[in-house]
Amino acid sequence: MKTIFKLSAIVLVGLLAVVPSIAIAQAPADITKAVNAAYAKYKGLQEGKNADYIPALAKVDPNLFGIAVVTADGKVYSAGDLTTEVSIQSISKVFTMGCVMQEDPDAIINVIGVDATGMRFNSIVSVEMSNKLMGGPEMNALVNPGAITSTSMVKGATPDAIWAKIIGTYNACAGRDLKVLTDVYDSEAATNQRNQAIGMLMYAYGYIKEEPLRAVDIYTKQCSVGVNAKDLAMMAATLAFGGTNPVTKTQAFKPETVPHILAVMATAGLYDDSGKWLYRTGLPGKSGVGGGLIAVSPGKFGIAVISPPLDDAGNSVRAQKAIADISNALGGNPYAVTAAKK
Repeated sequence: MKTIFKLSAIVLVGLLAVVPSIAIAQAPADITKAVNAAYAKYKGLQEGKNADYIPALAKVDPNLFGIAVVTADGKVYSAGDLTTEVSIQSISKVFTMGCVMQEDPDAIINVIGVDATGMRFNSIVSVEMSNKLMGGPEMNALVNPGAITSTSMVKGATPDAIWAKIIGTYNACAGRDLKVLTDVYDSEAATNQRNQAIGMLMYAYGYIKEEPLRAVDIYTKQCSVGVNAKDLAMMAATLAFGGTNPVTKTQAFKPETVPHILAVMATAGLYDDSGKWLYRTGLPGKSGVGGGLIAVSPGKFGIAVISPPLDDAGNSVRAQKAIADISNALGGNPYAVTAAKK
């Protein structure tokens, strides 16, 4: 019964991703107004603080604030800083997970699982509680243990081949060539002993089949990729429109892969506050401790905000508020359906 319920939930979110929106498209002036209003409302907000467990993240300007919305016609509506790059961090997990799903649609659900853990993103307890010896998998690819495992599952004969596939997917979604921020990578690699332990534990339990420390290193590298608000909005829009970048028209993901990606984002995209986020917005989303947050309104728009100060759950404070306001103004919640006329 539990398996049926999980699959039904995935199918529901999947349908939301592929069924064309019947809502009237928002006028450009309405989108501009919504974006500008959110930027003005939250620009001065001082809540939250930068992540500091990775030294390089603590140094990022906390006043950085950029918003971007990308629509089906490829138009970008923005406010604030669109050029300053931050590290993509956990948002990368979405797109690496997508790489694995492209190669094997059942790999993630069968090997890692798609349930929210209800625990911190880097929890080792969650691995112990969900390992296969205890009837798992009860995990997902958007927290560190599952994400490191996802990275280990990307096929390639060499580390360079694996990385080329991962960064190639990111580039296709962003519409430009992205680069690793060396200072962030060096900082993370020097302080990622916990992730190394997680990688070894996942290897011990059979989730990772080989080279666990290689997987951790590639995972650290993917988290260190530099992105700006426009890049992230374009990546979100690629998911909003069936896996095709609305500007370049490059097909980054097969249409049938996207509903599965969005399903996991909906259930686990904002760490242990994922349920609260979905309750308030209805949008599949994913945050990163670098300050980025993406959200997808299937068939309508992709949206992203960069603002480094985070709440206690590790999610950008300004980004959550700005995206919720903009989506509400534009009717982005896919669950907010107008009643049928009598």
